[in-house]
Amino acid sequence: MKESTKRSILRWVHIAFGLPILGYIYGPPEEVAQYVNMFRFIFVPGLLISGMWM
Repeated sequence: MKESTKRSILRWVHIAFGLPILGYIYGPPEEVAQYVNMFRFIFVPGLLISGMWM
């Protein structure tokens, strides 16, 4: 696989993990409270790992 293809895939993974965080920040607190663990253990680490990997 070419380096440009890997970079493009990682960029889209990074964007995909970043979009739910915007919903968490701007969403109503009573609705996002049930997803706190998902953000804490899935989205934020995925965002950090894909960002450092790029």
